[in-house]
Amino acid sequence: MAVTMPSTLMSFAAQGAQMMLVLLAAPLFTGWVRKVKARLQRRRGASIVQPYRDFRRMLGKEAVIAGNASWLFRTVPYLIFALTWVAASLVPTFAGGLMFSWTGDLIVITALLGAARFLLALAGLDIGTGFGGIGASREMMIASLAEPAMLMIVVTLALIAGSTQLVTIAEFLRSGVAGLRVSLALALVAFVIVALAENGRFPIDNPATHLEVTMVHEAMILEYSARHLAMLEFASWLKLLLTASMIAAIFFPFGMASGGDGITAISDFVRGGFAYGGKLIVAGTLLGIFETAIAKMRVFRVPNLLGIALMLGLLATLLLYVSRGL
Repeated sequence: MAVTMPSTLMSFAAQGAQMMLVLLAAPLFTGWVRKVKARLQRRRGASIVQPYRDFRRMLGKEAVIAGNASWLFRTVPYLIFALTWVAASLVPTFAGGLMFSWTGDLIVITALLGAARFLLALAGLDIGTGFGGIGASREMMIASLAEPAMLMIVVTLALIAGSTQLVTIAEFLRSGVAGLRVSLALALVAFVIVALAENGRFPIDNPATHLEVTMVHEAMILEYSARHLAMLEFASWLKLLLTASMIAAIFFPFGMASGGDGITAISDFVRGGFAYGGKLIVAGTLLGIFETAIAKMRVFRVPNLLGIALMLGLLATLLLYVSRGL
């Protein structure tokens, strides 16, 4: 569907606002999830702005690097941060039809996240510690199952909306033409499972543990400190926000601004920003409730859960073909 584009200056401003929004909102979203979990566990918990303080504290420390670390170990944190920030900036947040919305393709975003994951696994193996090897092998095992499920979800959404561009999918589903489809419900459940695996959340992984028998993501970054660790932590916050934004843009696109001119565009963007903030609050609350109510599963049971996501994605695609053939 065609989207009315604002003026060139407004386009630059809106695109820059989206890039800064995801950068500023990522730590806040993580802090909100932690706060919800703390309150549900009858703890006071840290402030929702604590991730900002942690980031500033890590930047102020001196980096300790192993003597046998290569240039890859030092460079990877910045590359992962850049790749994740670019991917998060391509996802429509408060508005669609921005200057670079045409690059917000599901396949491109999946590829950017896959590249970041590959670099993190290489960094985990670089020094040669046992923890890094364990984390890298587990991460690749999870990725080998999560990425096929993600591709099946992409196929399902592309068949429904006729495109893999996020803004096109959001506009199509917001128009109501697609209606209520079982395939969309199956794709949503599969996407949530994949998102939990991609971010290392319960029940796949515990982001707050350092126990060697359960670590996945934390095992690969165990040797990092100071500014390098700060970049990796910020990238993980951006990735969590990215997946929440993708779910909001694809399955709950209501409230998203579609552009305009002058005062109309600004008012639409403001309303879209409030709608996006409300979606993040709901998503963070639901994630906190889910992680409090469920226990972490054994590593060797993770393929079963990701296999369910793959089968749900495949079933969603098959249902689309069957319904069109009737």
